[in-house]
Amino acid sequence: MNKDRREFLKQSCSALTMGALATQMGHFGAMSAMAQMRRARTSPSATDYRALVCIFLSGGNDSNNMVIPNHSSTSVSGYAAYSAARNTQGLAIAQASLLPISVPRMGGLTYGLHPNLGPVTGQPNNGIHELWTQGKLGVVTNVGTLVAPMTRTQYQTNSVKRPYQLYSHPDQIGQFQGGRSDIQPFTGWGGRISDLRTSVDNPDGLIPMITSISGAQLFTAGYGTLPLAIADSNTTLNLVLSPQGITTATNGPARKTAMDQIRGFDRTSDVIAAASHVTDQALLANSALQITDEVTAVFPNTGIGRQLKQAARIIKKRGELNVTRQIFYVQLGGFDTHTNQVTGHANLMRDLGQAMRAFYDEMVIQGISDKVTQFTMSDFNRTFNPAGTGASVGSDHAWAGHALVLGGGLVGADFYGMSTTNGTPFPTLTQNGPDDADSGASARGRWIPTTSNEQYAATLARWFGVPDADMSTVFPKIGNFSTSNLGFMTSPA
Repeated sequence: MNKDRREFLKQSCSALTMGALATQMGHFGAMSAMAQMRRARTSPSATDYRALVCIFLSGGNDSNNMVIPNHSSTSVSGYAAYSAARNTQGLAIAQASLLPISVPRMGGLTYGLHPNLGPVTGQPNNGIHELWTQGKLGVVTNVGTLVAPMTRTQYQTNSVKRPYQLYSHPDQIGQFQGGRSDIQPFTGWGGRISDLRTSVDNPDGLIPMITSISGAQLFTAGYGTLPLAIADSNTTLNLVLSPQGITTATNGPARKTAMDQIRGFDRTSDVIAAASHVTDQALLANSALQITDEVTAVFPNTGIGRQLKQAARIIKKRGELNVTRQIFYVQLGGFDTHTNQVTGHANLMRDLGQAMRAFYDEMVIQGISDKVTQFTMSDFNRTFNPAGTGASVGSDHAWAGHALVLGGGLVGADFYGMSTTNGTPFPTLTQNGPDDADSGASARGRWIPTTSNEQYAATLARWFGVPDADMSTVFPKIGNFSTSNLGFMTSPA
């Protein structure tokens, strides 16, 4: 995809600020209300609070260095296979420094998390490693974009349709966020959930179901609803929705009076009435956010830390905002590690682990740790075979990788996903091997997904409260796969 098309897609995924609420959302609000009216009569409503927090690792996370074999078994790939492929060029992590996890799905074999996902000197918490033993952290393995299940032979003979523009950053980002891989999507699966569920779960909500703390994103865009876009925690909540020009200054009250009068004209029009209603809701939301109710947990002062802190603040205001279902989008960039990966990726893992742990601790304090689930997505994994050597060593674009899921609603600490050729959900770490899309002497180790991005997302959506009957509306190609439930989440409300 060229840069112009990438920018068009980014800009077309509009998000709402206070100034845009009345002008951009009015007609969408009316359309959404009318489209959802029938569904609201028949769908079950939410009986408790639930939230999904999407953490997008932008650039293509090298999950080969995030989850690593820490055993010597020869029946499935062990640390020796990992080290043989990466150590010579300087990309392997020393086995002694891995954070061990015991994995029931792998027969109790030990694997290791990146060392910076645990305690880090000078950081305020212990990272996420210790949450594995508490059953709050899981890994969805070998997940990637797919149109339908695909074997190595089918890939190499091109007998099953491949994902659109495979290995391209913007296209694979679009497919993970869009929830389908057969075409270029223009809405996201988070946005489509909001289309379906807002009038059912948040009928009196003062803000949209979706909040982005990383600007406009495809994931948050629906057909009939748009997200709220706010700044990170460097901006306090009492300022995130402040109406421009409507202040306590000399002309502020007069401007407010004039705006109210204008919004009172022609209320017989559905579009104008919807726009006026959205503006009313925005002003009420702004009022609800004026009272400071700060979070308790200590968040790291990093980009991802500040984004998650702001999400935690909004969640703490859920009662005043009249919401029982929320979806958040945050993003951590820098994962396009073609060079200098060892240090760069280690820093990213530190920032990720510390921020996710602070957010989880805050949910414990708020008493809803089992109601809020953090999950990671990324463009793709990176090649098992390194690029370059020494201090500048990196890796290139690949395919299937691993994702982290964290929260009290997890079934338990384990690997989840469909089995690879070795009978487990973890791929065989052999270049030109049975799970590698590449072949011959030039094989780099690009693992073919056995779990689709749609199966991963659908499992989260079901826990969130999307009925099975609506699953194909949110994920149009989910019927191509044998199951839409990978089993890593507890039952829906």
